[in-house]
Amino acid sequence: MRKVRDDDGGVVNLSTGDPPPFARGCYDELPDAVIVVDSALAVLDVNPAAERLLREGRDRLIGQDARRAIGITDDRGRDWWDCLALVDGLASRIRQPERLLTLSIDGADCDVLVTASFVRGTDRLVHRLVVCIRDTSARSRMERSGAELVSTVAHELRSPLTSVKGFTATLLAKWDRFDDDQRRHMLATVNSDADRVTRLISELLDVSRIESGRLELRKQVVDINAIVRRDIAARVASGESEARFVVQEAGELGEIWADPDKIAQVIGNLVENGLRHGAGTVSIVITPDGDGVALTVTDKGEGIAPEAANRVFRKFWRGSARRGTGLGLFIAKGIVDAHGGSIEAGRAEGGGARVRFVLPAGTPDFAV
Repeated sequence: MRKVRDDDGGVVNLSTGDPPPFARGCYDELPDAVIVVDSALAVLDVNPAAERLLREGRDRLIGQDARRAIGITDDRGRDWWDCLALVDGLASRIRQPERLLTLSIDGADCDVLVTASFVRGTDRLVHRLVVCIRDTSARSRMERSGAELVSTVAHELRSPLTSVKGFTATLLAKWDRFDDDQRRHMLATVNSDADRVTRLISELLDVSRIESGRLELRKQVVDINAIVRRDIAARVASGESEARFVVQEAGELGEIWADPDKIAQVIGNLVENGLRHGAGTVSIVITPDGDGVALTVTDKGEGIAPEAANRVFRKFWRGSARRGTGLGLFIAKGIVDAHGGSIEAGRAEGGGARVRFVLPAGTPDFAV
């Protein structure tokens, strides 16, 4: 027989191989949050660090279903607790590898490192799960952003540079074999790919300015309706069908002071997302909002899942399609915030994505 001490200091005899009862005191001094659940995912205990992280008292957490009381999801929005498969999982598992996950607290998301140990009995069934959560939001975002920046830049630069290199090498080696139309087509492709590289570099510079607080605004009176019309006209001239766009200008707008180039960039990013991810028309609705203006862009695509609504404005968020750089909405939010406005995303009433931003009337930079 094996003897262990219980939480009250008494001695408990256990059959060899059976899991000992957990001693709450051994977790109390740990700096990381510790949560103990049973095989049904009911919370058995938490340490003080977990109470601080979850902003909830131990007495209120004990007995609750961990899936409802402690929301942890992966980067695809899946519930981490359900993914553990405590009952149906392999009996040989003794620990869950450390993963970077998202913890939802009071409607806000934060990045955490999560690992867990499976406490099994002689029957190899899970008796308890001990979960350790480390709040590493700032460090994780920095490390992940650096890695994703390298990955994104490498991926986005590879395709256009390969094209530029291929066409220029072909033209240099076999110039006389092509007629003027063929040469013009190759050079037009090179020019288009060079524009892609330029746009990527501009986006990266914008990200740097937004994060460092160095985004400069050159405000003047802007005509939001005209900016939208110019954006659509340019897309139609580039070959996009005019039937894909529906514009509604509802109400007379007041005088809006903003940076026209930056606002055009925001509108362009939202419309581009609607075209890329939507299957039908892209609707742009412009309405007064007090003294300011509200612009809403909706598409007919698969939409934005409710659990992803808080993540769409993060750097490199690209949804399930995994297309583009994932910087457009991050930059749009940075620009709107710099103007003192607000931006939100969600699912449209008829399906598809809906992104709405509001700009205040604003004042010129030189106003006293």
